[in-house]
Amino acid sequence: MTENQAVQQKSVRRNRVAAAACVAAALIAVGVVGTRSATANEPVHPATATATTAAAAVAVPVPGLGSARLVQSEDQLQQGLNPVGATVALTGRQGLSACSGEQTMRDLTKGRATAYASVTWTFATDGLLIESAASAPTGPVAATWEQQLVALVQDCQHEPAGHWYYGAAHTLTAAGGTAHWYPSYNGDGAASGGVAVLRSGTRVALVELTGPAASVEAITTAALKRLAS
Repeated sequence: MTENQAVQQKSVRRNRVAAAACVAAALIAVGVVGTRSATANEPVHPATATATTAAAAVAVPVPGLGSARLVQSEDQLQQGLNPVGATVALTGRQGLSACSGEQTMRDLTKGRATAYASVTWTFATDGLLIESAASAPTGPVAATWEQQLVALVQDCQHEPAGHWYYGAAHTLTAAGGTAHWYPSYNGDGAASGGVAVLRSGTRVALVELTGPAASVEAITTAALKRLAS
């Protein structure tokens, strides 16, 4: 494949992601109205996506994983974000990141995870926060998935002029887990969100903030603590 073909392929892939994000945002806006909030007494069926208002934390208990392990509304409010709705799923079919295109956690793990969980948060202004997590059968398998996620993100660190890209990697540890986070930059070179790869024990996750100006490091730290809880 030539360099021009590779660039065109990435462009097509990202256009699909952008379109999917718009559809997801529209579905969330509709789904929040008249929908009961997810609570600890109302588990979500693995094949069902549930919308909830941002006033309540997304907390669906599932042995080993579940949406309670994902970023919650209070984590975002502490960083000045204003989440207004969330769509939760336990199928592993949420797109991983703007860079991954149509690849999902189920694709990356080849369906070998013992559990999946994902959430897409929308804000009062433009932007999304997307997180996808999986529970591996063993620690070494989780480490392999983490390496694959890091490689996926690093694939978008070097882009032609005028394209958005991920910046340099930063590493942090918290609550017995490790995270690698990367700021995102738009085509003009301005910071715009970021992405992080997380691992705690046998759990791995990828979380991406698009649009809002917020501390990606702080969101990553909060997400890692949730994943390790």
